Amino acid sequence: MEIEVMQLLWYLVLCAAVIFYTMLDGFDLGVGALHLFAKSDTDRRVFLNSIGPIWDGNEVWLIIIGGALFAGFPPAYATIFSSFYTLLMIFLAGIIFRAVAIEFRSKHESFRWRQSWDIIFSLGSVIIAWGVGVVLGNLILGIPIDQNGVFKGTFWGMLNLYSVLVGFLGLSLFMLHGQIFLLMKTEGDLHDRIRKWIKPLMTFFIVMFVVVSLDTYHTAPHMRERFSELPWLSIVPLCMIFFIIMIPVMVKKGNDGFGFIFSSLVIISLFTLYGIGMFPAIVPSTINPEYTLTLYNSSSAYKTLEVILIIACIGVPMVLMYGFFIYHIFRGKVKIDKMSY
Repeated sequence: MEIEVMQLLWYLVLCAAVIFYTMLDGFDLGVGALHLFAKSDTDRRVFLNSIGPIWDGNEVWLIIIGGALFAGFPPAYATIFSSFYTLLMIFLAGIIFRAVAIEFRSKHESFRWRQSWDIIFSLGSVIIAWGVGVVLGNLILGIPIDQNGVFKGTFWGMLNLYSVLVGFLGLSLFMLHGQIFLLMKTEGDLHDRIRKWIKPLMTFFIVMFVVVSLDTYHTAPHMRERFSELPWLSIVPLCMIFFIIMIPVMVKKGNDGFGFIFSSLVIISLFTLYGIGMFPAIVPSTINPEYTLTLYNSSSAYKTLEVILIIACIGVPMVLMYGFFIYHIFRGKVKIDKMSY
């Protein structure tokens, strides 16, 4: 097998891991972002227990993403984790405090105690969801790295308008994704109240989607170059628009499972658009295009890629099987009992 083929295969593994993470951890981040909108303590416990058995398993995909970058594209791994160091530390703090909040929240009956952990849980979820978008926004624009992959910018430079908007796009999508997941896990009055959230959440997402799309068209013209070269690729954004339209249609009909599938397809479509626009770049350089790290100039040696691809072919299916098993065991509506959070 040629080295170029092996590089492309490993790049696809990395892309698949990113998509699985955003689809799976995306809905429990959305649930966390919506947590404070629940009216009662019981409702918030339902929110927590809807994701309680699965949230930590969803985050395994983060480890796979980091491992794929480290083993498959070491220079890109080093550049990303050093360039986004401060942002990733904030991201990591959000993950830690969010996990602690889930476990500690129901350990004490005090209203102040639970309210404090509720705020931490929700804030941590918002920070993570928003931070994912900010990182992707900066990668779309490119970051100032030199010929050695050394970052020459500042943390505050990462918080440019475009990246902040992409961050809010990610947050809006995760909140919508989480809301549909909650519809599948709740019943009764709570279920009916959550169903009414579809209109404001769809509005939030569509507004951010339109704003970011227009901004991308003007700010990042390279993202549309390949569509000009290969017009048939336009089927991807057309399909995505169809998927977006079908979300509220399915939710209003009560087909929550199909609504969740369509919101997952929107996430897949967005990352497909990202991959089409960015390929083959992993970390674009704004200093000089020749300094851009691609899947070709930042990959490991052929033998390394071959060995880790074999490991991935064994490990990733095991993660998928574990996920399927857990989701199957904890399927159905949430019931609060003495063993619940």
